[in-house]
Amino acid sequence: MISTQNYSALPDAAALETISKALAVLDAINSPDWEYRYYSYNANWGEGEEAMTMRNGSGDELLVLFRSEGCVISGLMHEYPQPDKARITRGLPACFEEFIFGEPVQSTGTTFCLWHTAPNGWQTGALQDEDDGSEELLSIFDGRPDTYVDWANEYYCEEASWSPLDAGAVAKIYRGESLTKAHVLALVNEVADWPQLEKDLQAIGYPYNFA
Repeated sequence: MISTQNYSALPDAAALETISKALAVLDAINSPDWEYRYYSYNANWGEGEEAMTMRNGSGDELLVLFRSEGCVISGLMHEYPQPDKARITRGLPACFEEFIFGEPVQSTGTTFCLWHTAPNGWQTGALQDEDDGSEELLSIFDGRPDTYVDWANEYYCEEASWSPLDAGAVAKIYRGESLTKAHVLALVNEVADWPQLEKDLQAIGYPYNFA
């Protein structure tokens, strides 16, 4: 399993960006109300910056910043003690410091941190002896569409209108294929507000053609 102790299976920054957008698109389709979504993505976080956010509604959060230099992950498991931030970010490239030590990360908190640059691949600072909860939050990034399918079928299963996801349709989004209305309707039975979904896709920066 992926964790700060074992991050060799994490995809590189470009692939992680593609997965992050896919997760946000899938949640935008499966959960039209933004406040109930797990995953969201902002393609205009800042100048030359994009960001993915995960909130599980129980206090755990994941923030991922993407820049031309690579990406950085800040994770918070709210029931875990927060370690010395200077230790777990030791060696952090300067291009990520404003994000990690600024808002909203500073207020949210950080129990683990990893970053990726093309010259050095994935890195993390000085690890704590105890489990930091990273395995629970990072497992979704393994690049396997079935991982999202399994998660979503469990997460949404109590909704009366929920039908098990089509893994093939999910895989197309993981590949970044342009979204069509037929593709969306292969994932959900109906869409109440197509214009809102378009706005969501524009915010994510994901290609679509609903003509």
